[in-house]
Amino acid sequence: MCRRLATILFVCGGLLMAFNQLQATAPLERGKVIAVAVEGPVGPATADLVGRALAAAEASDAALVVLEMDTPGGLDSSMRLIIKRILASPIPFATYVSPEGARAASAGTFILYASHIAAMAPATNLGAASPVTIGGSGPDTKPAGGEKKPPPAGDEADTAPKGSGISSGDTMTDKLTNDAAAYIRGLAQLRNRNSDFAERAVRDAASLSASEALAAGVIDVVARDLDDLLARIDGMEVRLEGGRLLTLATANSGVERISPNWRHQFLALISNPQIALVLMMIGIYGLFFEFTTPGFGVPGVAGLICLLMALYSFQMLPVNWAGVALIVLGVVLMAAEAFFPSFGVLGIGGVIAFVVGGLFLVDSDVPGLEVSLPFMISLGVASALLLFAIGVLALRARRQLVVSGREEMIGATGIVTHAGDGDAYALLHGENWRISAARPLAPGEQVRVLGMDGLTLRVEPVSDNPSARSPT
Repeated sequence: MCRRLATILFVCGGLLMAFNQLQATAPLERGKVIAVAVEGPVGPATADLVGRALAAAEASDAALVVLEMDTPGGLDSSMRLIIKRILASPIPFATYVSPEGARAASAGTFILYASHIAAMAPATNLGAASPVTIGGSGPDTKPAGGEKKPPPAGDEADTAPKGSGISSGDTMTDKLTNDAAAYIRGLAQLRNRNSDFAERAVRDAASLSASEALAAGVIDVVARDLDDLLARIDGMEVRLEGGRLLTLATANSGVERISPNWRHQFLALISNPQIALVLMMIGIYGLFFEFTTPGFGVPGVAGLICLLMALYSFQMLPVNWAGVALIVLGVVLMAAEAFFPSFGVLGIGGVIAFVVGGLFLVDSDVPGLEVSLPFMISLGVASALLLFAIGVLALRARRQLVVSGREEMIGATGIVTHAGDGDAYALLHGENWRISAARPLAPGEQVRVLGMDGLTLRVEPVSDNPSARSPT
């Protein structure tokens, strides 16, 4: 059965990989525009989708790749991977913030600055690109007294480095902010865009609307929709890798949309910290159940698969491994409470460690990449109840009488069927067993098993021990 199941899974996996390969390399018409929607937090799934769009564009010699963006921000590692692909691309990229009401915040602003063409739809905005960590929401310009420090004036203002900002007093925050400011300033200089606003977006979380961004030289065009964008950028010159100039011809180009495939959807699912946490818990529960009830197999296999998927998800996310350690400690303490009653001390401590570990799990304040407190409390309580129920069932099973094996024979009763010539036999559970006793036995006499010497039962007459069990 296991071999058949493994064969089925292997065949299904091969078919899915073949389908994905055909979908990714399907031939497109040359000169087309490749459009891909970048929605939600920028993460590993987004980087994979952009990479797939670039591969399809290169395979079809496309004229342009358009990222239709609506994002609140995302992971720094995924953002930098996307930007590296854009900078090294032989095909021009256009980042288009759309539809109306969309935004390109934080990581989206960096990607827009890195693109060869930057465009926005009316009623959209960009900016607010300050780096955030688990301890706050970017650099704090307030001194310890609580009042905002006034900007430098006079000669001090003239000698202050442009865009230097004010130190937050936190070395780690200053390092992140300065690194991000230098990075986006370099992108702005590469694309001849407004570098002053780029720094303010990082240091002061500044934002601009579409019309303001166009007037400030942050973007190249404001377009109502994708067709309007292609018409407006037709004839523009862009500089590709190596300094090569390319004149865009997009006015009458067809559009080929790259939609998310199963791989992108899978990555988007498991790169959600809450899903990754649930996978880890299923993995731990499965292995725990397999160790406490060996021989079944399915919980152990399923638990191991879920645990490996959770670890793969954690390596894609900015995970705080101290949070993972606290979660594991919490599960161990809750399991210990089920088997070693401590009047609730271990159980309560386990729930607290579990909830705190979940809150420390992800070093990010990016919307969509955080773990909420109600979710962690609910999961912690559910975990405690589940482990307690497993412990109760295990203790109940331990207290039940043994119903098979060598131990079950002790105390069982039977009838002597033969006695004489130095040998005696008794009928127990429908089988004839060789027996030995301290005194001679007679056929038909009821005996009770005291122990076993190999395949010989040591017995005593039931009349000598009235508390013996009745024969079965």
